[in-house]
Amino acid sequence: IQIGIRSPVQREVWDWTLSRGVSIVTAQQAHAAGPDALAAQVRAVLGEGPAYLSFDIDALDPAFAPGTGTPEVGGLATWQVQAILRRLAGIAFAGMDVVEVAPAHDSAEITALAAATMAWEYLALLGARAGAVGA
Repeated sequence: IQIGIRSPVQREVWDWTLSRGVSIVTAQQAHAAGPDALAAQVRAVLGEGPAYLSFDIDALDPAFAPGTGTPEVGGLATWQVQAILRRLAGIAFAGMDVVEVAPAHDSAEITALAAATMAWEYLALLGARAGAVGA
């Protein structure tokens, strides 16, 4: 499942992606649906896992992550991604990565902070699955 897509895509590419079983939620759809509905959709696709989480930092709006190679307005806010991730406790995630972080494009380092925060949220999911207190 891909969440936060907002670039125009050729119809053939879009159709090919969907035909391979990939679920796509545009940023506009994500804003309208909210974290609860998005987490439910992710759970419907993934079940209990195992699953791999790849977080592309450019899913975030450039106001929250300007340090990426493809900044595009209309993206998700950090709080939205955190809220979605926190609702995914219990899924057996096998691993995670954060991609597209380009520190050279962000002298204030807020992109690195956002990336580290999402990695921390992932670690909290692992802790919650293992029964950690306070996770």
